[in-house]
Amino acid sequence: MDPLVQNDLQQMTGEEIKILSQFCTNMDKPVFALRNLPEVVKGALFSRYSRAPYSLRMTLLREFIQKPEMGFSEIVNFQIDRGADEIVAIKKAEEFYDRVLVGYGDDSVAELGGAHIACENVSNIASKVLEDSRIGLSPLEKSTRYMLFNEKTNGEYRFYKDPAIMQSEFAGLYLKICNLLFDTYSGLVDPMMAFIREKYPQEEGTTDRAYAFTVKAKACDIIRVFLPAAALTNVGIFGNGRAFEYLLTKMYASELVEMRNLAGTMQEELQKVIPSFVKRADNQYGQVQQQFFVETIDAAKASASNILKESAAQSESVVLVDYDKDAEKKIAATILYSQSKHPMQQINEAIGKMSEEERRRIIHDCLNTRSNRRHRPGRPFEVASYTFDLLGNYAIYRDLQRHRMLTQERQRLTTHNGYDTPKELVEAGFADKYRDCMEKAGEAFEEISKRFPQQAQYIVPFGYRIRWYFHLNLRELYHLLELRTIRQGHPDYRKMCQEMFRQAQKVHPFLVSFMKFIDMNDYELERLESEKRIDKKMEEVKKKYGS
Repeated sequence: MDPLVQNDLQQMTGEEIKILSQFCTNMDKPVFALRNLPEVVKGALFSRYSRAPYSLRMTLLREFIQKPEMGFSEIVNFQIDRGADEIVAIKKAEEFYDRVLVGYGDDSVAELGGAHIACENVSNIASKVLEDSRIGLSPLEKSTRYMLFNEKTNGEYRFYKDPAIMQSEFAGLYLKICNLLFDTYSGLVDPMMAFIREKYPQEEGTTDRAYAFTVKAKACDIIRVFLPAAALTNVGIFGNGRAFEYLLTKMYASELVEMRNLAGTMQEELQKVIPSFVKRADNQYGQVQQQFFVETIDAAKASASNILKESAAQSESVVLVDYDKDAEKKIAATILYSQSKHPMQQINEAIGKMSEEERRRIIHDCLNTRSNRRHRPGRPFEVASYTFDLLGNYAIYRDLQRHRMLTQERQRLTTHNGYDTPKELVEAGFADKYRDCMEKAGEAFEEISKRFPQQAQYIVPFGYRIRWYFHLNLRELYHLLELRTIRQGHPDYRKMCQEMFRQAQKVHPFLVSFMKFIDMNDYELERLESEKRIDKKMEEVKKKYGS
């Protein structure tokens, strides 16, 4: 046993060890995890731990369990009863956390506790805001690629009805267009699956499960272009308190009532599990921050309105607008930096005197041994950056937006950039039906946006194009392109990422030559091979554990 752990145990009674064992995954090792504690307790405990003179176990014992004012007996009772005492336990921990925060003034302790929260029946406008944070939050959303969105509740399709629109003269038009889009989507589910089965018959050796799932996924991939951004979805999020607080503050500053209402509901629920971490989102401090967000957006709007008078047409889906001209020199210098004793300026001077072949040899030796796409380049490859202006349908944006280790911002969703038509809709004879829906949605958007430019986004179908940019470093470019060109990826975003690769290759052929796992091929039933692999894994599980 570790001597320091042993020393701690010698200072404890048998009863104290028994109590602590409820909250520690072991009592005899220097590495352990906490369990059976509310998140706010864990955060308070760790915040004190950074300033405590003894181990975490002893901190928990001396400053929580043995201090009557902490109310730790309520926490213990909660673990036994799993009842209403949880509220008492959290309140006591919140009081302690507040004292720690006042004493040390360190906001970062809010990153030491977190929560899981489900946000259900939110629009596909709201889901993109929930998923936009770069770090601190891990969201998962109901997939439009694998799940059908044709269900009804009380006889009505599931889409968001913005109060401003529903209380205006546009209410009837809004309902008409959303119902038209969902009716068409629903009506094409079976015909599209029949078309796919006819075009791609089940091959020998393919299980019924794999084939059925692949056909369904292909159909979902095609017809999701009909879905309006108002379509309701579910988002689950795990995150730390600090990230939740910032997200809520931004949501409160939104022009959309859905976002503000959702922020209030989320804060109400998060206050039940991590109250100290999120309470500032809408108090006097949070409201000042909200006002700053509003003023920043208003200032940008004013500048754009004054400076940019006419919109220039651009039909290209990918434009590399900027890249690092000295990328190879910077990367080579940064590779050497961590393994040397020299200042960066001296290393840069040495790199500047090298030949191109010598510099490339340094980079080659760090990348040449990659054997799969998970062998990501190291941090030196973060010093070279690229900016892409992207134009793709909203469904593509929804998929690629999930890459968050980069800088990205989107423009408002409109119908001004036209729409994409899946080739399968044309082949199956549904192009006219699709065109009719898109044109009617476009006309409705124009009417509603005159009065409600933000709320009009809800009526825009996924097939319409949106413009956004990615500013990312070379390391993340490797990850993005190698992941999003794999066979089972959606063909729309695969094409966009393949084009990003081509344009990066033009300006930095040597640096991207080590992207060995870019798939530039086209496929028909994209998910079939992946489902076959799942079948094999399922068989292995059956053999191991039984049916």
